[in-house]
Amino acid sequence: MKLRFTERADKDYAGLPVAIRKAFAKQLRFLLVNLQHPSLHAKKYSQAMEVWQGRVTKGWRFYFKIERDEYVILSIIPHPK
Repeated sequence: MKLRFTERADKDYAGLPVAIRKAFAKQLRFLLVNLQHPSLHAKKYSQAMEVWQGRVTKGWRFYFKIERDEYVILSIIPHPK
């Protein structure tokens, strides 16, 4: 699998604190190896839109789609709760 960032995800990433960037990089490595890695807590966020949610940290999430052989990173945002 490969990674691709949307323009929105690029902007989100640029504004992340350094510690969150490091945590996100670690989670992306896990994602590329195993979608079901326990620390990702990956789950289908929207069945209709085929959007998945993954955990960066307890307070941050990232959203992505799976398109053929790519994980398309849509956004990286603080946890809405």
